[in-house]
Amino acid sequence: MKRQLNSLGIDKDPKETKVVVAMSGGVDSSTVAAMMKQQGYKVIGVTLKLYDDSKEIAQSKVCCSGQDILDAKRVAHKLNIEHKIFYYQSKFREGVINNFVDSYLKGETPIPCVQCNKTVKFNDLFHESKNLKADALVTGHYVKSVTKNNVTEMYRGVDENRDQSYFLFNTTREQLNFLRFPLGNLLKKETREIAKNLDLNVADKPDSQDICFVPNGDYVSVIEKFRPDSFKKGNIKNTSGKVLGVHEGIINFTIGQRKGIKIAHHDPLYVIDIIADKNEIIVGSKDELLKKEILLKDINFLVNKEFFNNEIFVKVRSTGKLLRSKLDINNGSTKLILLEDEYGISPGQACVFYSKDELGDKVLGGGWITKN
Repeated sequence: MKRQLNSLGIDKDPKETKVVVAMSGGVDSSTVAAMMKQQGYKVIGVTLKLYDDSKEIAQSKVCCSGQDILDAKRVAHKLNIEHKIFYYQSKFREGVINNFVDSYLKGETPIPCVQCNKTVKFNDLFHESKNLKADALVTGHYVKSVTKNNVTEMYRGVDENRDQSYFLFNTTREQLNFLRFPLGNLLKKETREIAKNLDLNVADKPDSQDICFVPNGDYVSVIEKFRPDSFKKGNIKNTSGKVLGVHEGIINFTIGQRKGIKIAHHDPLYVIDIIADKNEIIVGSKDELLKKEILLKDINFLVNKEFFNNEIFVKVRSTGKLLRSKLDINNGSTKLILLEDEYGISPGQACVFYSKDELGDKVLGGGWITKN
């Protein structure tokens, strides 16, 4: 008689299965660690120290702060599991913060959480988990994972308001086969109920809301800290090239922005383009924001390219809806043809590919939006 796979889809008894749980100190990862312990797995909690806390960060609702490390340690102690802290400040600055700043200076709108997942969280932590002889790396992301025949597929989480699949498109196939996401079938309120029932000290802890190194969402101050010479005045023009005003620095603008342009006009004006090499902001009407085609770079495929002969769905921003699309990957370039209207698509954002099947919305990979 064939032995039934454990809850993580691994052919081992839980008591023989070693798992590393990425513990950020929040309710989600703490609950996952508790669930794994309760189910009988051999659990090692790992927390990452990513940056040196400032006074502003200490008072802000961010993840991975010094308080979070203490909270993770308290949970690990309560669960009686081994807990390790890895100090990744230099890796985080090089791989995430510098990339974030450089991207803004190019006129892009970056997503540092994707870079963080790609680098320190799912690359370095993947290797650390392998070194610890773990059978799986488990996280508190709201993503469904389905494992069959040692192959794991990733789906949008059941709680669409919490779904984090958009931020994980750059996960490699090797990493995905090693990762597990136990919260993918839960609603956030159910996670909190589990935490309360297990009497975890973080059960009522508020969710992190800001980018971890951007206190109170003030990304301009972060760029000013790292690149103080980046605030240069330049022209604001319309799409015909007429100068309408002057800006104080391109980093104050993103594609699709309406507020803060500070130009009197008879119709609402939106940021249509950011031309970094000329230090110019281009503004226009909402209709001029409409995109039908976008170019993509650095594609990560989680399925065979032949799959894209079919129509797919995409998200072009984390809060966006799924859009019907076709992917053209001929001649060495990748172009996405949108079959539904979408406005304000910004270079630097991710475009994540999905398909629909009986299990939900499956992640097929994705790429970075670049300028046409």
